[in-house]
Amino acid sequence: MKTFLILVLIVLLAGGGLWFWSEQESGASPAPAAAGTEADRRIPVRVAEIRPQRFETVLESLGTAQANESVTITASVTANVAEIGFRDGDEVVAGQVLVRLASAEELADQREAQGMLSEQRRELDRIRGLAADGLVPRQQVDQQRSRVEEAEARLEAVQARLSDRLIRAPFSGVLGLRRVSIGSLVSPGTAVAELDDIAVIKVDFTVSEQYLGAIRRGMPIEARSVAFRGRAYTGEITAISTRVDVATRTLTVRAEIDNTARELRPGMLLTTRLPLDPAERLAVPEGALVATADQQFVFVVSDEGRVRRQEVRIGRRQPGIAEVLDGLVEGDSVVSEGTLRVREGSTVRVLTEERQKTPEDAPA
Repeated sequence: MKTFLILVLIVLLAGGGLWFWSEQESGASPAPAAAGTEADRRIPVRVAEIRPQRFETVLESLGTAQANESVTITASVTANVAEIGFRDGDEVVAGQVLVRLASAEELADQREAQGMLSEQRRELDRIRGLAADGLVPRQQVDQQRSRVEEAEARLEAVQARLSDRLIRAPFSGVLGLRRVSIGSLVSPGTAVAELDDIAVIKVDFTVSEQYLGAIRRGMPIEARSVAFRGRAYTGEITAISTRVDVATRTLTVRAEIDNTARELRPGMLLTTRLPLDPAERLAVPEGALVATADQQFVFVVSDEGRVRRQEVRIGRRQPGIAEVLDGLVEGDSVVSEGTLRVREGSTVRVLTEERQKTPEDAPA
């Protein structure tokens, strides 16, 4: 009997607890929310206007910088260095004397030849006077004139040997490191210094034969070097190889780059960029494109905020944008952010950059 009463008490307590809990739940139920406005029910998106932008096919390649003119200056005779007229890294002009070689013997020969020439000229003048008076035959004048010409040729030969003792700059440029000292014995082929004309830098690079028809002289190029990051050097194509490499099916293109600042040096590795067929085309943001199989679609937004699904044909791509070949016209507005939340016929609310984002406004 006692056990039965305990069971009845437990059942009554459990029933009372369930009733109390149900009353609490019903009392805590919120009132129905007020219906939102039509603007609140629109899907928040961001849009982009279709406008023309510059598109181009860019060929990138590696090339090596070369001096416009480059030569290793050497001696042409065997002699000792008597005087050096330059320092390492000097800028020189064409014809400037860089090194004087010992030339005592040649100077003596020059004085002798000059004296002989003067003597022969005086003799010619004397014989001409006699011939004018009829005292000597005209033939003797011709003979003396030949002796004068021989003396002149002898002097020119001596002066040529003297000129060989002067090592001059063949063109204007920048000298490299000096390789001789005063007193050094030099001979033909002995390197004195390197001379480079780097006011203009040449760069040779290769391109695939498929672009042969699109490349021509005068086209602009851009070159960059790891030594000067963030800096671009502009130039133009000056020559195109007449042959295609049968192994790589590429051809060599040469361009010239202005290097007035003397920053680029021969031997540097340059990255070249050659833009082909640049043109102004309609562009669509990459984020606005929705791919389905092999087709591309965008969502065009009307003035009333209604969405229309439009197929487009895409051409070249550049970072963040794609070229529109067909399907859109200039001035169209397309959904650029929030494409996953809209469908054909959806009504959208365009978000502006100034409006602060809220969690419910964030486009998908």
